Amino acid sequence: MGISGIEIYYVSIFWISLVLSGVYFYMWHRHFSVNFSLIFAFVPVVNLGYILREQAKTLEGYIISQKIIYFGGCFLLLFIMLNIFDMCKVKLPKKIKMFFFLCSVVIYLFVLTIGEWPLFYKKIVGSMTDSGFEVIKTYGPVHAVFYAVIVMYSVFSFAAIYWSALVKKNISQRIILFLFLPEMASVICFFSTKFIVSELELVPASYAFAQLMYIYIAHRLCLYDVSETAVDSIAETGATGFVSFDMGLNYLGANQTAEEIIEDIQKLEVDRGMDVVPAIGELFGPWVDSFKNDEKQDKFYYEKDDSIYLVDINYLYDDGKKKGYQFIITDDTKNQKYIKLIDSYNADLEEEVKEKTADIVRMHNDLIRSMAMMVESRDNSTGGHIIRTSDVVEMLMDRIMKDEKFVKEFGLTEKFKENIIKVAPLHDIGKIAVDDAILRKPGRYNDEEFAKMKMHAAEGAKVLHRILENSDDEDIKTLAENVAHYHHERMDGSGYPEGLSGDAIPIEARIMAVADVYDALVSKRVYKDSMPFEKADAIMMESFGKHFDKRLEKYYVAARPAIEKYYSKANELSDQKN
Repeated sequence: MGISGIEIYYVSIFWISLVLSGVYFYMWHRHFSVNFSLIFAFVPVVNLGYILREQAKTLEGYIISQKIIYFGGCFLLLFIMLNIFDMCKVKLPKKIKMFFFLCSVVIYLFVLTIGEWPLFYKKIVGSMTDSGFEVIKTYGPVHAVFYAVIVMYSVFSFAAIYWSALVKKNISQRIILFLFLPEMASVICFFSTKFIVSELELVPASYAFAQLMYIYIAHRLCLYDVSETAVDSIAETGATGFVSFDMGLNYLGANQTAEEIIEDIQKLEVDRGMDVVPAIGELFGPWVDSFKNDEKQDKFYYEKDDSIYLVDINYLYDDGKKKGYQFIITDDTKNQKYIKLIDSYNADLEEEVKEKTADIVRMHNDLIRSMAMMVESRDNSTGGHIIRTSDVVEMLMDRIMKDEKFVKEFGLTEKFKENIIKVAPLHDIGKIAVDDAILRKPGRYNDEEFAKMKMHAAEGAKVLHRILENSDDEDIKTLAENVAHYHHERMDGSGYPEGLSGDAIPIEARIMAVADVYDALVSKRVYKDSMPFEKADAIMMESFGKHFDKRLEKYYVAARPAIEKYYSKANELSDQKN
């Protein structure tokens, strides 16, 4: 006799249920409930009972297969109901759970009496026929109780599903649907088999269908169960909020602390997008976008009332795979207020330092100019010389700094420009060491007097070295000493005090020489009148390449109109005073 279509059906359902159980245990996590796991453990066993019943050749074999099948009716439906309560987050008292369990145990004990006592089955007989082994059975009083228990489990299951769908927002509506479908399928298949279909049992198929639904639920459980994530130990402290979304930015869950910190989270529904609540989408959306573009951008701040919260975003992992995004929210108010206090203090301190530094710089500059003016006050022949030469140096530097090639060649900077203008008034400070009889002589010097006057260059360098010895500004010290020491040197080597020539003369001294000589030519002295600009200019132009650096000629020429205008105004003021 070949295999019947009904037997093929049972065998197929058995293998399907076995494969589905294998899939479940492959993806098993420790946070899956015991009831969940028991369903997948017992469904293949119960479905095996249907195969054994179809293959039974004796009444004894038939009764054994029925005892296996009724194990599903007594316990599988109990496990399914308890699993629904777990999924719907409905807590049953232990006494109620024990009552249900005892009901199933007692009924199954009566199932074990089949063929011996007339309590579950009043009568059961079987015989072989041409179509196979046929059984005639009459149900006993306990079988009616069995039906009552099945109805009770179903009613409680549907009640929990219905209540969660209406009341609980933290339960995914999708999960509720996937709990309802297998429960409804089991009820329909169970009672249709008893009252409509006589040969083919649909219950095994309903069990396999339930397994398929529960595998999907198990997959989602890995994401929904916030308490089992890596940050749960932090979240449970009560001071830290935790929120999670899947990769599609659908809401997965949050703890109470997060809901208290960001109250709009309470409006979210599980498995619905964050944009359903605009305030949440506008808040979390940009954070996620920044993190996706650059994973180093994982910290943000959220302010509420007087509190500042640090929001740390990271991926939500399951078995090493990215499944979504998790947000850890901690109160960072004290740190941020401390940082703001420090920043404010630093800003105030920086501003105060700037002001004090500016005051010191002004005092320093005034001191330099005062020192130069003190020396000049002893020289009755050079009134205003230090101010004018300093201004001419500035006009020359304005043109020089525009020539990138020259600036690069000599390594000049804006700081160099600022410093040479600052120290220019000190170029004649060495005259402080010259005797008054010579310095204040109302006429030209003889050779001996001029020799003593020329000593002011070297003496000036010595004086400035002593004065600036403890200064931290090395650039100022070097420029000041060089300008004082070498501003009378000439490019052809005929100058004093060292007789330097060419590039051996520091560039600052070469620039100072141009300003110093021009002022001497066009200014009135006790021993001479001021020279006309044209004549002074002719002497200056002739001196480039001999007295002055030829490379400075073009800057002098460029500045000449401004210089002449400056001296014209200075002469007018001088005439008005006189």
